[in-house]
Amino acid sequence: MGYKYYTLDVFTDVAFGGNQLAVFPDASTIPDDKLQKIANEMNLSETTFVYPTEHPECDYKVRIFTPGQELPMAGHPTLGTTFVLANQQDTAGKVEMTITLEEGVGPIPVNVKFENGQPGLITMQQPNPKISEPFNDRQSIAQLLSLSEDQLVENLPIQVLDCGVPYMIIPVKNLKSVEAIKFRLDIYDTLYQENNIPFALAYTLETVHPNNDVHCRMFAPEAGVLEDPATGSAHGPLGGYLAIYEILGSGDIQFTSEQGYELGRPSELKVEIQKNGDQITKVLVGGRCVPVGEGMLMLD
Repeated sequence: MGYKYYTLDVFTDVAFGGNQLAVFPDASTIPDDKLQKIANEMNLSETTFVYPTEHPECDYKVRIFTPGQELPMAGHPTLGTTFVLANQQDTAGKVEMTITLEEGVGPIPVNVKFENGQPGLITMQQPNPKISEPFNDRQSIAQLLSLSEDQLVENLPIQVLDCGVPYMIIPVKNLKSVEAIKFRLDIYDTLYQENNIPFALAYTLETVHPNNDVHCRMFAPEAGVLEDPATGSAHGPLGGYLAIYEILGSGDIQFTSEQGYELGRPSELKVEIQKNGDQITKVLVGGRCVPVGEGMLMLD
């Protein structure tokens, strides 16, 4: 049998930037035991499979796979899948629409703004962050990144936040240090076994482009992705971190993050964090998508 799929670049407005994604918009007859194998065959950061939903709040059910595992939620797969699903609807005269996806963390509302009849900016709402205690072994984290401890920001914690997927947020002093990171799998394996540390996001407030606010790199070896060019699920936690410690100001914050430059796939992510006093009340992560291909996957 043949199964239709689409490929996109997400968190970019030009082809061959951003993060790659494959979307199977009708996966209802694909055997479950083939899903991980298909994701391995596509060999992209993520592949998504779309199903009818039985959840009354949702429009579709989506399962997300990296080459190494299934994820309960992820950013660029959510946006890219919504782009494909929105394009399959009658969008004549529409300014915007909301599509709610059933994912492993529950319903994820996704807003689509249309430009000339095509999806433009797509923004997902993520769960509000769960916050873990700071990780105190700063020397090991510096070694993990092949940096010295004094290249990390001294007065900010290394901390795990979770908006559906947990990420260790690591503040680094400058752009040169982030660009110099060489992720050490030997140290990661030890830290993962001893402390169960999750995926790691290193950031700095120095950027390549002056219009951006944050420069990031994200590493997820447990998911089969050593480094990711654009990670929406990491930017909810990053936004929560920046809001909690008032790094970009108090109250609500909006910022633009750049990622993927070290991989030759520049990406741009839009983040908004809303607060009520000290409490985070809404986490929004958005970006644009570019369709780059389509095809048929053949299965016996």
